[in-house]
Amino acid sequence: MSSQLAAHSVIAQMLDRETGRRKPTGWSHAVLLSVALAWALFQLWIASPFPYDLGVGVFNDTATRSLHLAFSIFLAYLGFPAFQSSPLSRVPLYDWPLALLAAGSACYLFVFQNQLAERPGIPLGRDIAIAVIGVSLLLEATRRVMGWPMTCVAIAFLIYVFAGPYFPELIAHSGVSLSRAASQFWLTQEGVFGVPLGVSASYVFLFVLFGALLENAGAGNYLTALSFSLLGRLRGGPAKAAVVASGFHGLISGSSIANVLTCGPVTIMLMKKVGFSAEKAGAVEVAAGSNGQIMPPVMGAAAFLMAEYINVPYSEIIKRAFVPAILAYLSLLYIVHLEAVKLGAKAIPRPPQRLASRLLWLGLGLSAGAVIIGLLYYLLAWIPGTFGSKSWLAFAVLVGVGYLGTLLFSLKFPELPEGDTEALMAMNSLPPVLFSGLYFLLPLATLVWGLMVLEMSPGLAAFYACLIMIFIVLTQRPLVALLRRQPLKPAILFGVSRLLSSLVNGSKNMVGIGLATASAGIVVGAVSLTGVGQVLAMVVESVSGGYLPAVLVLTALLAILLGMGLPTTANYIIVSTLLAPVIYNLSAAHGLGIPLLSIHLFCLYFGVMADATPPVALAAFAASGISGGDPFKTGVQGFIYELRTAILPFVFLYNQEILLINIQSVGHFIWILATSALACAAFASATQRFLLLKTRWWEVLALIGAMIFLFRPDLTRDRLYPPYQELPPAQVEATVASLRPEESLRLRLLTRFADREVDQVVVLPLHGTTAQERLERAGAYLTWKGDRLELEDVAYNSPLEKLGVNMDDPTEVLGVEVAQPQPPKWLFSLPGLALLALVLGTQTRRKKMADKAQKNVQGEMAQASG
Repeated sequence: MSSQLAAHSVIAQMLDRETGRRKPTGWSHAVLLSVALAWALFQLWIASPFPYDLGVGVFNDTATRSLHLAFSIFLAYLGFPAFQSSPLSRVPLYDWPLALLAAGSACYLFVFQNQLAERPGIPLGRDIAIAVIGVSLLLEATRRVMGWPMTCVAIAFLIYVFAGPYFPELIAHSGVSLSRAASQFWLTQEGVFGVPLGVSASYVFLFVLFGALLENAGAGNYLTALSFSLLGRLRGGPAKAAVVASGFHGLISGSSIANVLTCGPVTIMLMKKVGFSAEKAGAVEVAAGSNGQIMPPVMGAAAFLMAEYINVPYSEIIKRAFVPAILAYLSLLYIVHLEAVKLGAKAIPRPPQRLASRLLWLGLGLSAGAVIIGLLYYLLAWIPGTFGSKSWLAFAVLVGVGYLGTLLFSLKFPELPEGDTEALMAMNSLPPVLFSGLYFLLPLATLVWGLMVLEMSPGLAAFYACLIMIFIVLTQRPLVALLRRQPLKPAILFGVSRLLSSLVNGSKNMVGIGLATASAGIVVGAVSLTGVGQVLAMVVESVSGGYLPAVLVLTALLAILLGMGLPTTANYIIVSTLLAPVIYNLSAAHGLGIPLLSIHLFCLYFGVMADATPPVALAAFAASGISGGDPFKTGVQGFIYELRTAILPFVFLYNQEILLINIQSVGHFIWILATSALACAAFASATQRFLLLKTRWWEVLALIGAMIFLFRPDLTRDRLYPPYQELPPAQVEATVASLRPEESLRLRLLTRFADREVDQVVVLPLHGTTAQERLERAGAYLTWKGDRLELEDVAYNSPLEKLGVNMDDPTEVLGVEVAQPQPPKWLFSLPGLALLALVLGTQTRRKKMADKAQKNVQGEMAQASG
């Protein structure tokens, strides 16, 4: 009982840190709740189609971002105390004017947007004063909510903006006036009110609110119970259930700490019961919870920012992130299994059940799922063509019928236990658990369908999902009470109070995200104002020697380092703003042409890893508070578990099939998924030093070799069968003319600098018809000087110039590369499978010998005792 009380205390403290430590009473409490409720209703209104249909309450981007920050910063001053000694039961008098002044400064853009648009870049004295006050109060609010790290990063970039001439020559700039800085950071959409805050206002709030509605309706408990019914009785079942439960929660929540705090109180205690140490139990939850941020469809605020930054639909992010997320969770499940085997944990015996019965249930479940998916597919395809403008009404009727049907069906099964570890452990049958909450899948299905099939904007898809959840929250208890002939009024009041609680909690959960994106806008604005991004690119390229893997390691280390103090969203914004262009240009300059989406996913993955990286691992602190283990040891163990996630970004940058790029068939997809899963398992066994038994040194090397062959079969293939044939400079024009429009030109260039020569391959897009037109539009003006083909000029702002090629140094064209046929890549995965089979075979023989020796010893001991 004392351990449960301690766990609840830790959860309360961590939630206070996330949503506000101050709990005022009286009219202050009423103001806090009213503003939070108003914010949620405002966000629902602007996300809906109603303003455009009714012609009332339409807000443009500037107004939306301004009001979004005003709500966020006002709640920050009311809900978060300034100092440790500040009162928590009331709002001090000095916080009220600060909150009003901060919100007013944020609303300045909304109120005076027309006047500011008429005098761009020429701010008045009052404009500058409001900007200074606004930025100062934003930094203070950020300090209160997120601590000093994020605040210090923003202050450092502000100092750099104004003190540019006093920095070392390499990173110095001419400096910026206060007038220009005020315009950049507060009076336009280039700084605080830039893309990050816009994404927070347009998309992120709705997804956070969706998660809060699902959690309050009981979906979190349903997903946890579903995980235990699936895996709870296997060897190490509670730990495996923790992994799957966190993956399920990742479907509805983009916060690793919220994930740990939601699943941890149940899963960590059960893991300890089956033999896991406090540190390992916490570490499993840390690794699983952190990976919730990479699990589609709700991947956190950073994923929505990514869609905006690289200008792709959010559905594209979901599609590309799907396989890496599945691989991360499958490999963690395997690690947990290895830990359970090392502990000697046994599976919990199930009640006797005939094989025929199990197969019947499985067949019925799969058949029912296929029938439901088929019906939904044809219904949703038939409705728009049949009902036209009234399709929304038909969709509403369809969802309502589905909800009522699944709710009625769920009443045949007992209610799920909530927070009762013993009851969860007793669950041994999947169907009763699955059917007891099928209606929770309706809003999730609506969200995925809207994003992936109808290709709605994320905000609109989330709005409809929230609308369904609001209906469920309001009617769930009243309908159950009506059907069971229970009192109706308490059920209705309960539904209303739960809805209001969900709306308020959604707003409170958004305070930190709103401030993080606003403060990160200072960093983005400073980068564009000073041009430090280009300077950093030169510094990074100089430090790395132009070697792409070294740049990737530097990026990963920077993300992990920043993640020790910054949330994932701010971490991603800073790292992607500073280094994603460097990686992209460097890869293009080396002929690799890595897609921008892959590079941004790389930045996101290492931002997520920071939550589990000691010494400042917030998810580890949350988990250790529940488990009673040492926070640092929990973080170290969690980091070891997270290594299997850290390897994935380095792989999918080079092997883009893992991101479902260039997948040619269903068979190809299955092969990629299977070999990648085996590669993850091999790497997990190598890092854990265990397969069936403890691995020997040569087995570790063989497992790492197997991983390399399975993840990167192209390494061997490209060495034996080069993918490109180099043709001499004389054939450049003929090659350019022969390439199809969708193909790229690969030029090999030699640039002679004063102190060195750089030999590189650049990849250029082709537009136009003739060879000369294509070259010129790519930026390359070529001329023959004797027997050498050289760059005579490089067009301004052309693809070639963006790759860092200019006329400051003489550049010679050494040749052109054209693709040549290669054997299938899968053939070169076979050595990896052979190495895995070799290690598995030797381990199987050793285990048989060890088991036989143990039986002999037991037999001799039995004879001696007899």
